[in-house]
Order: sequence, then structure tokens, then C-alpha cells
Amino acid sequence: MIDSSLPLIELHRHLDGSVRLETILDLGRRHNLALPAWDVEGLRPYVQVLDPQPGIMAFIARFEWMTGVLVDYDACRRVAYESVEDAHREGIDYIELRFSPLFMAEPHELNPTGVVEAVVDGVAAARRDFDQPCGLLGILSRTYGPETAWTELRALLSQRDAIRGLDLAGDEAHDPGEWFEPHFACAREAGWHITVHAGEADGPRSIWQALNGLGAERIGHAVRAPEDPALMDVLAERQIGIEANLTSNVQTTTVPDYASHPLRLFLERGLCATLNTDDPGISGITLAHEYDVAAPAAGLDERMIRQAQRNALAAAFLTPGERQELLDCCASGPDARPPAK
Repeated sequence: MIDSSLPLIELHRHLDGSVRLETILDLGRRHNLALPAWDVEGLRPYVQVLDPQPGIMAFIARFEWMTGVLVDYDACRRVAYESVEDAHREGIDYIELRFSPLFMAEPHELNPTGVVEAVVDGVAAARRDFDQPCGLLGILSRTYGPETAWTELRALLSQRDAIRGLDLAGDEAHDPGEWFEPHFACAREAGWHITVHAGEADGPRSIWQALNGLGAERIGHAVRAPEDPALMDVLAERQIGIEANLTSNVQTTTVPDYASHPLRLFLERGLCATLNTDDPGISGITLAHEYDVAAPAAGLDERMIRQAQRNALAAAFLTPGERQELLDCCASGPDARPPAK
């Protein structure tokens, strides 16, 4: 279903939700960590979601084994590098990886500023080694509260020029976006793009707040947007990027099944909706799975899937020159793309 004449782009992938099972095992052995199993298949049920979870926070609990092995900055650098390498191996032409430095730092009490530096270094090295275009997005985690978010924001700003945008993630239902409006004002002043997790665990009100209070150019998930027709109109008129995550939303029981997901409605209404993986290490998927399996199951025909692929190029946090370079590469044919290594 992927159109090879267009760039394949991923806009919503959590770096700390993309850790390889093999890497968890290797770091666990190196640092004598208490893992629940010591082979890939034994570890898989503890890390990957095999059945729908009772909610988003239950899904987030699976991060325990991914962030739990981030014992030092070298481990953070490694998982950042491998995330870019994996995107290259998937045939992704441009990817935006997002991460919360406090979420990665917390298990082993690392300095979040050091985590940001390590992630930036790992991504930069993989970009060079694989000729893989990649943009970094920082995350403020709602769960830590607005005061601690300033620490996280300062850590991200220490590598200001290496980061393209800021996201707000975490417990949307209990930690409102209003608490973080000053933080996002600072991010906009720094020249960063803005995307916000909203309309996943909370309703349209959360999306309105992300747009009007935080300055969101894109919305992560937005599953509950159809509850408000006026909001749907605004999302369409402003061409706000919608970062849809089909499999993730089924696994978190945000929607009961693929067919119930509003992505088809978004595309029918002309919203700038896109296909993404969210946390492929937890979901056990690739971006190709979302195009070839999840999208048809959600009722998308080939025309809609192709439109979602076009939308990803339009919504990406790219300069006009970078966007044209991706198009030129595709127009030159598959031989123009760097080979997988």
C-alpha cells in the first residue's frame, strides 16, 4: 500500500518506546539488572503488548523494561542510535523521534541534561552512518507536573539547535495542558515547532487547549475530535497535522478495534491525518504494518492511504528545501535512496 513515488515518513515515534529486545537483554547482562527473562521470546510478553490493555497508563507501564536499562549515558546514546538505524532498515525516508529526558533519566537518576546530550549524539552519529534524515522532538511529561517540567525544558534547551519541536505527553486525563502554557511559550520563542498529545485520554476540550493555549501545529492521536463538529472544522481549515496511531490506539483500548478508529473520517473530511507507529518496540510493529495491515483494517482504501502518506510530508517539521529534497529523491527512483546497511 506504500506509494514508492512519495517519501515514507513517520512523525510520531517515541525513541524510548523503540528499544530493541536484544538491547534490553544485552544491557541487562552488562549491568547485572534484574530482568524478568533472559532470552528474546521469554522477555517479549513483558515488553510487547500481546493483548489490548485496560487503558493508556497500563500501556505506558510497559516502558519499565525499556527505560530500566538506561543505566548510563552510553546506554541512552545507544538506543538513540539504534532507533535511527531501525528507521533506515524499515525504508523510512524521514523520521521524527521524540523523547522525554526525565522519563529516560528517572530509573537510574541520570542528569536529564546529560540524557539530552547523549540522545543528540546518538542520533547525529546514526544520521551520518546511514545517511538517514531524522528530526528530534523533545517531550515534557505531564506526569511530573509543571514545576519539574521547567527542569525538563531547560535540559532540552541545552541542545536547542539540535531539536525541532516540543511535545506534551503523559497522563492527559489528570494533568491538564493549561499547566504548561508558559513552558510552550518559551519553546515557541526558541523557534521550535509544537505538537501535543491530546484527544486520546481526554475529550475535545484537550485538543482546543492544545491549539489555543499551547500553539499546537500538530496533534498526537486526536481520536476524540469527532465529538465536536466545530473542532473538526477548525482542524480541517487550519490543516493541523493529525498523528494517528492505529495499532497503539487499539492496544490501549482508546478505540475498541481498527474499524472504530476515526482515521477514515479524518481523511474523508480533508484533515491532514497521517499514519504512525507510536511505540513500535512495545506494539511489536513497523510503519509498513500500519500501512499494509492496520490502515485497510481501519477502512482506508488505496486513495486514502496515499493521501495519508502525502499528508505526512506536508505536516513534517521540515524546511521547504528539505521537503523538496525528499521529493526529488523519490522522483529519482529507489536507486537514489541510500541502501540499508
